[in-house]
Amino acid sequence: MLLNKLKVFKSHGSQYIPDLDAVQLPEIFRGRPELSECDEETARELEKMCPTKAIAASPFSLDMGRCLFCGECARRAPQAIRFTNDYRIGASRREDLIVTPATRSIPFAHDAVRKEIPAMFAHALKLRQVSAGGDASVEMELNATGNVNFDFGRYGVEFVASPRHADGVVITGPVSRNMAEALQVCYDAVPDPKVVIVAGSEAVSGSLYAESTEVDRSFFERHQPDLWLPGAPTHPMVFIEAVMNLIGRRRRGEQTKK
Repeated sequence: MLLNKLKVFKSHGSQYIPDLDAVQLPEIFRGRPELSECDEETARELEKMCPTKAIAASPFSLDMGRCLFCGECARRAPQAIRFTNDYRIGASRREDLIVTPATRSIPFAHDAVRKEIPAMFAHALKLRQVSAGGDASVEMELNATGNVNFDFGRYGVEFVASPRHADGVVITGPVSRNMAEALQVCYDAVPDPKVVIVAGSEAVSGSLYAESTEVDRSFFERHQPDLWLPGAPTHPMVFIEAVMNLIGRRRRGEQTKK
């Protein structure tokens, strides 16, 4: 019996990813969208069909912070929109999540990162995750960053149970009214200086629930996030790559500092 189990384990191969910089996601993964110039009629049709108002017709653009990455727009007008498998889509500025026909990569503005973040957290960053009305999809992906495949803990980045043991919060979900106070309490319990990361399109913009009366996003009127991560849900590599840029362990397009 033991021999059979060992054979099964061997057939699985190595699950551990030795170099997170070299990860290539499958072609079916919907990452950074690429837009092409299209006629006004097509642009308006795409704008009208998008349930989260992620697509604007004039000028033609797509807001990844609102996007569900459902791919319906690409199916309707493949000549105008296609999704690449590029997961390097996290940004330190909200406006950098808006893609136009001229966009061929998502910039990471290192000069927009508060200087104390790479100075203090380059080698150890502990985060408290707050599900503020999320559906558990982004939360599961964040949990996966610490599994045997990705092992993000090797860089000192881990999730902790208590905000008093954390250096920042990762917010998922659109922030429901029932979670607004709890989110603020959690934030207040984190020692200064503290990092704020929003993960998933619901957290970035509210997405499908942005106009709901059951959503209270006043937290973002008081506190400016340091990192914006789109996705529905946010893939582990989106989180890992963006956080590494945030803490200064890498610069987008360059190798990770070991």
